[in-house]
Amino acid sequence: MLIVFAAGMVWIIQKGNLWESSAPAVSVPGEGVRPSELFVRSLTGNIGHPLSMLLLQIIAILLAVRVFSYLFKYLGQPGVIGEIVAGIVLGPSVLGYFFPEAFSFLFAPDSLGPLNIMSQIGLFLFMFVIGMELDLDVIRKKASETLVISHASIVVPFFFGAVLAYFVYPEFGAGHTSFLPFALFIGISVSITAFPVLARIIQERNLGKTQMGALAIASAANNDVTAWCMLAAIIAVANAGSVVSSLYTLGATAVYLAFMFLLVRPFLKKMGEIYNNEEVVSKTLVAFIFLVLILSSYITEVLGIHALFGAFVAGIVMPANLGFRRVMTEKVEDVALVLFLPLFFVFTGLRTEIGLLNNAYLWGVCAVFILVSIAGKLLGAALSARLVGETWKDSLSLGVLMNTRGLMELIVLNIGYEMGVLPSSIFVIFVIMALFTTFMATPCLMLIEKWSGRKKKAVRPERSLFPKVLISFGNPASGRTLLDLAYFLFGGNIRETHVSAVHYTIGTDANPFRIPEYSEESFAPLRQEANRLGIEVETRYQVTDHYVKEMAELANRGGYDLVLTGAGPAFIESYTHSLPRQLVPPGKLDWLNRLFRWLDRYFPRPEGIDKAHNVFHEVHSSVGVFVNRGIGEMTDIGMVLYNRHDQVLLSCLEFLPGHVRAEVRIRGRENHADFRSELASVLEGHPGNLRLSEADIPLEKFLEGKQLVLLSYQAWIDLTEKEPELVKRFPSFLVVRPRKRK
Repeated sequence: MLIVFAAGMVWIIQKGNLWESSAPAVSVPGEGVRPSELFVRSLTGNIGHPLSMLLLQIIAILLAVRVFSYLFKYLGQPGVIGEIVAGIVLGPSVLGYFFPEAFSFLFAPDSLGPLNIMSQIGLFLFMFVIGMELDLDVIRKKASETLVISHASIVVPFFFGAVLAYFVYPEFGAGHTSFLPFALFIGISVSITAFPVLARIIQERNLGKTQMGALAIASAANNDVTAWCMLAAIIAVANAGSVVSSLYTLGATAVYLAFMFLLVRPFLKKMGEIYNNEEVVSKTLVAFIFLVLILSSYITEVLGIHALFGAFVAGIVMPANLGFRRVMTEKVEDVALVLFLPLFFVFTGLRTEIGLLNNAYLWGVCAVFILVSIAGKLLGAALSARLVGETWKDSLSLGVLMNTRGLMELIVLNIGYEMGVLPSSIFVIFVIMALFTTFMATPCLMLIEKWSGRKKKAVRPERSLFPKVLISFGNPASGRTLLDLAYFLFGGNIRETHVSAVHYTIGTDANPFRIPEYSEESFAPLRQEANRLGIEVETRYQVTDHYVKEMAELANRGGYDLVLTGAGPAFIESYTHSLPRQLVPPGKLDWLNRLFRWLDRYFPRPEGIDKAHNVFHEVHSSVGVFVNRGIGEMTDIGMVLYNRHDQVLLSCLEFLPGHVRAEVRIRGRENHADFRSELASVLEGHPGNLRLSEADIPLEKFLEGKQLVLLSYQAWIDLTEKEPELVKRFPSFLVVRPRKRK
C-alpha cells in the first residue's frame, strides 16, 4: 500500500511541476542562501515569536518560583513568600540590575501583554477558590467575637493609614491623584489580611483545634469578606471621583449581590444536592460553574468594582456540600496556584523596582509605613481579642496572625497601581511591607510561645516499658495497623502508656474550615480500634510540606520514647537499590561502596528523596518503621540483632501472648561467640516461648513460617548491603533503631 501511494504522490508532483512551468516566475524566500544560514535565520525568528517568548517567560517563572518556594519552606516560612521574592528577583530590582540584557530579552515591554492577561486569569481562579473555601456558617457561629476582632483589625489600621496618607500625600500623591482615593487605598492596603497565608500558618503549627486558631481563621475570613466589600466600594469611589457619584455604582452592586445570593445561590444549592457524588460531576456542570464565574466577574468589571470581586462572590455562592466543593477546588486550585498565580507574582515583581528607594529618607518612609501597618493591625486585633475575654498570649498571637498580608496585599496594590492611584514609590514600599509582615508571623509566634512559658508537660507513666509512644501515619488504615502492632508487642501494658497518633497530610493546602471533618475521617479507623482495645489515644492532625522535619520536632520536643511509623515498598527499594549499587557492581571497588554507605548513613539525603532514611537520623528516641506485607494472625515471629547495643530490643518481646513463639538471631560477626553466650543467659530470664536460634542456621531457613520479623537498624543495614535479594522476600517486618546514644 505504501509503495502504491508513494508512486501516486510522485506522479502528482510531476504533473504539478508542469503547471509551475507555465506560470509566471515567483521569488522563493531564502533562494541562494546557504541551508545552515537559513536554519539559523528561521531559529532566530522562532525564538522571537510572541508565543515562544510567552512560553520561555512561563518556564523561567515556574523554575524560579519553585526554587524560592522550596528555600523559604525549608526556612519554616510559607511558600508564598518565596514566590513573591521570586517575582522581585526576576524583575528590574535584581535581574534587571545585574543582567540588564537578559532582562530586556526575557521581559521586553512589548511582550508583557499576554503575560499580564494570563496572570489576571490566575487571579480570577484564585479568588474563586478563596470564595469557595470560606464557610459562612463558621463565621456565624463565632459572630459575637469575630465581628469585634475582624472589624477592629480593619478600622484601627485603616484610620492609621488615612492619617499616614495625610502626611505623605503632598510629596507622593499630589499631582498624581486626588486625596480621597489615595487615602482610601492607603487605608485598605494596611488593613488587608491574607486569609490563605494565615490559614496555612495555623495548619503548619497545628493550631486549628485550639480556641485561638479557630478564632483566628474565623476572624480572618470575616476580615476577608469585609475588606473585599470595602475594596469594591473604594474602587467605585476612585473611578467615580466622589462619594456621591459612586452611589449609583454601589446601588447597582447591591442589586448584583442580591441577585447572586437570593437567586443564584439557591439554584446552585439545588444543583449541588443533585450532583453531590463526585463521580457524577460532569463536564457540563463544570462548564456551567465556570460560566457563572466568568459572568459574575464580567458584571462586576462592567459595574466598575473589578472582576476579582465577582470571582470572589461566585466562589461564596457555590453549593456548600463538601463533596461538590472538594471536586471543584481540585479541578481549579492546582492550575490556579501552580501555573497561573506565579505569573501574577512575577508581573508584580516587574513593577517593583526597589532601586526607586535610593536614599535614606525613602527607606525611613518605608520603615514608618511598616511600623504603622504592624501597629494598627496588632493594636486592633490584640486589644479587641483581649476585650472579648482572650488571654494576652492568644490576643498577641491573633494580632501577629492578622498582620500576615501576603498575596491579598499584592492584589490590592496592583489594582491601585493600574488605576493610577498609587505611585511607583508607594507601590514598592507596600510590597516590602507585605513581605516583612508575612515573614515575621512565624518567628513572632515562636517568641510569644517562649515568652508565655505555658507549654504543656505531658504525664509520663513510670510503670510502662515505653512511657510515651507516638504513632505517625498517612493512610487512615495504617493507623489502626500500627496501633494493633503496638498492642501485640506491649500487651495490656500499653494501657499504661501515653499513646499519641499524628496524621500528616503532605503537600496540600487543605481547606481550614474542613480540618475537623478531614481529621475525623483520618482517625476514624484508629479510634474504633482504640475503643475495642481499651486504649486512650491523643490525636493530632497536621498539614505540612516537611513530614520528617515536623515529626522529628514533635517527637524530640514531646520527649517520646518510641515513634512508630509505616513505610511501603519504596522503603526497601531505597536501601537495596541505592545509587552506589547501581553505579558500582558488587565485588568491585568495595572501598567506594563503603564510602557511599558511610555518607548515606551519617549525612541524610534530602527529605524528598527518601523519608525513611531521614526518620532514623532526625528522631532522637527509639524509632520503628513497619513494612506491612499482608500481616495476619501472628503465632511465630523472629528478631534479628546485630550487636550488644541492640540487646535493649529484647524488652519488646516481654509481653508476647503465650501462644506466640519468638526466635532471636544474631547477625553481626564481631565478638559473635561472646555476644551469643551473653544473650543466651539473658534469655533464660524471659518467658519460655522466647528462644535463641541455632548459630549456623541459614537466614532464609530462619525466616520460614515467620509472620513478623523485628530487625535492629544495624542488622537491617547489614542485610540490605549483603543480601538485598533476600530482604525483598521478607514477610512483614519492623526495623527498630534504639534510642540514640548520647
